[in-house]
Amino acid sequence: MDGDSLKVVSLFNKIEKEIRLYGLDAPETKVNRKLKEDEKKTQLAGSFLIQLGIQSLKFILKVAPPETNITIITEEENFFDFYGRQLAYVILPDGKCLNEILITEGYAKAFNEYACDELANYQKLNFAAMQAGKGLYAYAKKF
Repeated sequence: MDGDSLKVVSLFNKIEKEIRLYGLDAPETKVNRKLKEDEKKTQLAGSFLIQLGIQSLKFILKVAPPETNITIITEEENFFDFYGRQLAYVILPDGKCLNEILITEGYAKAFNEYACDELANYQKLNFAAMQAGKGLYAYAKKF
């Protein structure tokens, strides 16, 4: 869907749902309420933020293209976000965590609005990506 949420379909019951990735946030890919908030917070133009969001989405599609079999892991105490989407860590077929990859490679930032067990680690990874100018940090110091 974008750089911090996916649509998944269960192999067992074929039910489709939206998953919001734990511990991270990526720029929006379209004009909406959050984009306007992000413009104010970052002092960056919405059109620029959308371009960053599209880059984040393209990165996800490269790492986990449609039809990729994933495993989702949830935390018992932090199961849903404010909008009722299920929060999850997404584990790829090679055993790597998509959430961690996005932050490490600079295509999402650590996000503390929804608590998760990995937040402190994600903040360290985010700082390292920012310092190295990785991913979206090659274009902006913040997003």
